[in-house]
Amino acid sequence: MRFWSFWFNSFVLSSQYNPPRFVELLMLLLAIAMLAIATILPDRPYLILGLSLVVGASISILVREAIAPSPQTRITQLTASLLLLISLYQFGELFYQQ
Repeated sequence: MRFWSFWFNSFVLSSQYNPPRFVELLMLLLAIAMLAIATILPDRPYLILGLSLVVGASISILVREAIAPSPQTRITQLTASLLLLISLYQFGELFYQQ
């Protein structure tokens, strides 16, 4: 029981300390879940939802870093840009196959 209490308290503190980063984390966790489901079940809605969550989180990260830079700005921007490029490429490939 203490294990779940610890994680719940850390999530609450994280959401209160830095809400935009917490929302980005939730979006990326949901994207990972949707893309994992899309690999098991070959349905397009899961893939499209997962990719759109990655695009939204990446753009949010890039905007947040442009407004208020963090100590590791370069690596964060590089990672978000890479995620954005990969997901946009996958969107293009997905719509090209139709």
